[in-house]
Amino acid sequence: MSSIIICDLGVSNANNNDNNNNNNDDEDNFPVPTIYRCRAPIASLDCMEEFSGAEHAGGAGGAGAAPPTKEQLLTGQLTAAGAPGGQALGPGALASRQSSVTPGLRYRNLGKSGLRVSNVGLGTWVTFAGGVSEEQAEEVVRLAYDSGINVFDLSEAHSGPRAELELGRILQRRAWKRASYIVTTKVYWNTKSDERGLSRKHLIESVKASLARLQLGYIDVVIVHKADPMCPMEEVVRAMNHVICMGWAMYWGTARWSPVEVMEAYTNCRQFNCVTPICEQAEYHMFCREKTELYMPELYNKIGVGLMAWSPLTMGLVSGRLEDGMPLFSRSSFKNKYSSFSWTEDETANKEQDKLRDIAQLAEKLGCSVAQLAIAWGLKNESVQCLLLGAATVDQLYESIQSLQLVPKLNSSTMSELERILDNKPTRPPMVSTLALR
Repeated sequence: MSSIIICDLGVSNANNNDNNNNNNDDEDNFPVPTIYRCRAPIASLDCMEEFSGAEHAGGAGGAGAAPPTKEQLLTGQLTAAGAPGGQALGPGALASRQSSVTPGLRYRNLGKSGLRVSNVGLGTWVTFAGGVSEEQAEEVVRLAYDSGINVFDLSEAHSGPRAELELGRILQRRAWKRASYIVTTKVYWNTKSDERGLSRKHLIESVKASLARLQLGYIDVVIVHKADPMCPMEEVVRAMNHVICMGWAMYWGTARWSPVEVMEAYTNCRQFNCVTPICEQAEYHMFCREKTELYMPELYNKIGVGLMAWSPLTMGLVSGRLEDGMPLFSRSSFKNKYSSFSWTEDETANKEQDKLRDIAQLAEKLGCSVAQLAIAWGLKNESVQCLLLGAATVDQLYESIQSLQLVPKLNSSTMSELERILDNKPTRPPMVSTLALR
């Protein structure tokens, strides 16, 4: 007897069963094949997330169910659509239904590693800065976690050791499952500090000190902040490989490294059989685009280095409003990272301010703030696997999270209008043939 395997796409087979019952007379003449039905696989994880979101929307809550409000996220009073009596979901259940809590939140692999990160993360540079109480900072961290954000980024350059101490205490009090969040911290150095450079001694001591302050068994991603031209790259990659082999960290990455330096680190890792970096943390916004848009996609495709992006506006480091002629960005934000000093710097900054006013008018037409438009614009770039958000208050973080719903509204016409206003799309310089110069 022959066998046939077909895929079940969810179509009702009632008609087929009736036809089989009506054709019993033909069974003696023709052998009936045995049919095995299997469920057709879904091609990608993104499709699975879309289907799960559609099923949740079409469930007991109804397709027109409104997204949760800020008060519901803060108090944890979201009710389960399928739960008897509409009982409230606790923090644990809320974390298990992250895709239904925040519309637009997605999870992507960081680089070509297996580490899944939310497309937006909480950069705690502002949260644990001076002037923010520990109770207020804990509310911001709690809102981020309950909203489905699983990345918490720390920076000693902005908030010092206080950030690791306070986040460690918050994680201990909340007692969240360790597998449900990702902590990234930096090994920072500067020429004015006692701990200079990226020597093996400094790297290992910094990681062990961060573990003690965070009160964690390991750090998910240790990021090396700035390359050290005075330290051999072999020493850096061997030290980071030792940190990972000892179990103090799971992965390592870089921040503010040039594409050439990232490639050099990768080459040394392959040469000495060390763990390669999985991400580069870079500044990316409407006026700083060259590195992210020209070189990071190439690094991802060739060596698997992903991108965590931040900007002064999304991190809350500058004002998001045009008040009394004050700029949205500082003048240093307009500088090209790869250009030298120019006498026309003041003139360029004035032109950028005019562009910001046009962007503010476009944001008003879209019904959002400039900060929300900046976040949505950054998420439209597929090279950005995780965009870091900063917030000193709960209201500020809630407003930033709402920008996820703005991403689908940025259609081709809106993006073309933004490109027309910015007029700074980076392009590679033309290739010059040495033969033609002879």
